[in-house]
Amino acid sequence: MNEFILSTDSTADIPDHLLKEHQIAVANITYRVDDVNYLGADHKKLTDPEFYQKMREGSTPQTSQVTPEQALNFFEELLKEGRDILHLTFSSALSGTYNSMKMAAEELREKYPEQKIIVIDSLCASMGEALFVCYAAWKRKEGLSIDETADYLKEIRLHLCHGFTVEDLKYLHRGGRVSKASAIVGSVLGIKPILHVDDEGRLVPISKVRGRRQSLNALVDYMGERYEAYGKQPVFISHGDCIKDAEYVASQVKERFGISDFTIHFIGPAIGSHSGPGTVAIFFLGSKR
Repeated sequence: MNEFILSTDSTADIPDHLLKEHQIAVANITYRVDDVNYLGADHKKLTDPEFYQKMREGSTPQTSQVTPEQALNFFEELLKEGRDILHLTFSSALSGTYNSMKMAAEELREKYPEQKIIVIDSLCASMGEALFVCYAAWKRKEGLSIDETADYLKEIRLHLCHGFTVEDLKYLHRGGRVSKASAIVGSVLGIKPILHVDDEGRLVPISKVRGRRQSLNALVDYMGERYEAYGKQPVFISHGDCIKDAEYVASQVKERFGISDFTIHFIGPAIGSHSGPGTVAIFFLGSKR
């Protein structure tokens, strides 16, 4: 077995038990709430419910990408173990973190010529990125080399589907995803957008429905249009402090498609700052994004 190091960013929202099980290293994204700086993943000081409660009370979190210097320090610490590194980043269309990690890798290749550093733009977000990382971990466990694993990831990357819906449009408006008029009208009429991550790694709206339950059902419909190419498979679901809604989506997926392998987890602050409380997202391999 080729024991290369597998790493990613805290934007992946990977549950702690999977980080430990697969020995995944995490580069933490900094976020700021009420003039206090925090780090994502295992260094965070706010629990996920505390973070979302602050948003509900009016706090406006801010996030920062990994800087080239932070990326350099992160990789160099891992390289001291004497192994190759495969790093999977947050979508380059949503953050500059990929460029920082790529620049750091290029600089360190001269200093550590005997070790490989492969950086792949996942074109994914939240637990879509987590599922992408887990597929890498499963292939590593099967004994694939770092290059074979990287090739496999590039094959499945545009088949890793992301379906999102949100409870309150104001957070998408704040991030420039919907207009102010759409946010106001949508809030009054109970309009809920359905979004996905496209082939370029951008979060874009694909439809809209009226009502919360209908929006959750629309996520299941989105999966129904795509999942058969890969059949029964692991499905990841993330949520912005609304576990009951995430569990409802899982129950509908199980009932409609006979799939029962679910991982449900919080959307972390790096993503949740822009999507807000009440967001629900589903991730799986499909025929297309």
